[in-house]
Amino acid sequence: MAIKITEDCINCGACEPECPNGAIFANGDEWRFSYKTSLTGAFTAKSGFTADADDAQSAVSSDYYYIVTDKCTECVGFHEEPQCASVCPVDCCLPDEANVEAKEELEAKMKTLHP
Repeated sequence: MAIKITEDCINCGACEPECPNGAIFANGDEWRFSYKTSLTGAFTAKSGFTADADDAQSAVSSDYYYIVTDKCTECVGFHEEPQCASVCPVDCCLPDEANVEAKEELEAKMKTLHP
């Protein structure tokens, strides 16, 4: 399952540099599939969303840091646990019950982000 950042976020930014997939963005910031990945050109995420990897996408939150579900692998393939959750000083990086994925699915997602 992907990780989400809750409204308890204090916008400290500790989580953002820890994400190996570049899935975490500051409130109001646009995001790109290419950020911290090797993706170029057209990319279709597991959710079915298709975009050019370098095209800016609208911010998911304008109030606090957010995680792009299509880029979150819970750090599978990089670390033993989600790094955002391990460094968050207010414990607002939590499992996203609306986006449950098995470890095998997270591994496959990681391989599509880093071919």
